[in-house]
Amino acid sequence: MHTRILPVLLSTLAAINFLTAPVAAQSGLIKKKTKLEPITLSAGKPLAAKPYELETGKYYSIDVVADGSQELGITGPEFFRNVWINEVVVNDVEIRPLGLDSLEFDGEGKATISFIPIRPGTFEVRIPHTTGDTQKAVFNVKG
Repeated sequence: MHTRILPVLLSTLAAINFLTAPVAAQSGLIKKKTKLEPITLSAGKPLAAKPYELETGKYYSIDVVADGSQELGITGPEFFRNVWINEVVVNDVEIRPLGLDSLEFDGEGKATISFIPIRPGTFEVRIPHTTGDTQKAVFNVKG
């Protein structure tokens, strides 16, 4: 009888270990967040000083800061479709969206986006309906 219990017990322990490993890995990932330089929304100023260099599978956060000089926003559907967004924090309210397309500021404010890139490539967020290089932030994501 004991010879039958041991294989069942070992199989059960292996299954528990297999099922809980992703949770442990995720909790470690979330604790290792890299804070990026902010995106600044201000009339006549560039969004970012230089391109952001990211890696897939790493956890990042970025502040989007508006100085209130003009009603401004950012849009970046290609970028937002290629990252997993953990949360967006606005005025100490944590929002956990299923997806994001854009953010708009009617006045002064800050939104913090925490995310994990899931696909390599070059993506951008930009002020809607603009074409200038200073009106966009570029994210180079390596695999």
